[in-house]
Amino acid sequence: MEIKTFFDLIEWSRSLHAQLAQCLSHCAKLHHEERTAMLLEYLASCETAMEKMVAGFEHQADPKAAKTYVYDYIPHNPIKTHLDCDDHYAKMDADAISAEVIDFHEQVIELYRTLLRKAEIPEAAELMQLLLDMEENETKLLVRQLGRMDDL
Repeated sequence: MEIKTFFDLIEWSRSLHAQLAQCLSHCAKLHHEERTAMLLEYLASCETAMEKMVAGFEHQADPKAAKTYVYDYIPHNPIKTHLDCDDHYAKMDADAISAEVIDFHEQVIELYRTLLRKAEIPEAAELMQLLLDMEENETKLLVRQLGRMDDL
């Protein structure tokens, strides 16, 4: 997907969370370790929830911000993660899966921070701040929950 506007960015971000959720859920059914399969299902549910949160921004974003162009500020491949669902996660252990999912979120956070710094109109800055706050808060919650799972 080519990202030209903030609306495109929101749709692209929503789509990334949806793809990751679908892949995690698919791999949960294939994983031979029950604990890791449960982790994959949990992560898939978190990604689905984040997809819905990001989708909400498509409807509530200020039209002026949503139509603002961002393509000059986004690297050609802004997020590096495994998005092809080829049973990738079914072959990994719980720690590696957790690390890769957290890394994905950290890349999204860094992209949002970069775009926030470069926002030229207040409406775009506000939109990026809201997206950044949501992503940071949900990632912190996810990290805490993953830590609790390790305690079990």
